[in-house]
Amino acid sequence: MTPAAWQTSRVGEHTDLLVSQITSPEQVTPGLRRELIDCWILVSNAGGAVGFPFLPVDVSHVAPVADELFAGLSPECSRLLIARTGDALAGWVHIHRDLSPLIAHWGTISHLQSLPSARGQGIGTALMTHARQVARSEMRLEQLRLAVRGGTGLEHFYGRLGWTVTGRWPGALRLAPGDDRDEILLILTPL
Repeated sequence: MTPAAWQTSRVGEHTDLLVSQITSPEQVTPGLRRELIDCWILVSNAGGAVGFPFLPVDVSHVAPVADELFAGLSPECSRLLIARTGDALAGWVHIHRDLSPLIAHWGTISHLQSLPSARGQGIGTALMTHARQVARSEMRLEQLRLAVRGGTGLEHFYGRLGWTVTGRWPGALRLAPGDDRDEILLILTPL
């Protein structure tokens, strides 16, 4: 299966940004695996709230988590969207869902990240725009959910993209003694 791809005419400074889908473990080549893990390490160590709050991280921390995520890829319930500028990875995001009939109508966004060198250039916005399209048109989802770490201002970024804060879990995330953060819950509906 060839990953679906879209071309955007302009994203920030980029005249050409390619966003493509990865829908199976076989599509994660050794080179792509290395790029995705390297991106995750760079974003985490730059302070990004992408799943590794205890810094610094290196390949020994990130690779097992990444490999588990990659192993679970499938068109029905788990996809990666990757953004490239030219031949270089600029960022990625994960969309996933549970196939239980009770909750199969909604999905979750996780691990949105763009390389620190590409920040402020619209990569995250482009990935989230495409994630919404994929969720609606291909995965037939009706809503998307996500949770963000309080104190990062991410709810404002997502709010500009149409997401609504639905609640928070006060003090749910303990980053260090005396540094408890809320987990902020957001929803995007309708898609």
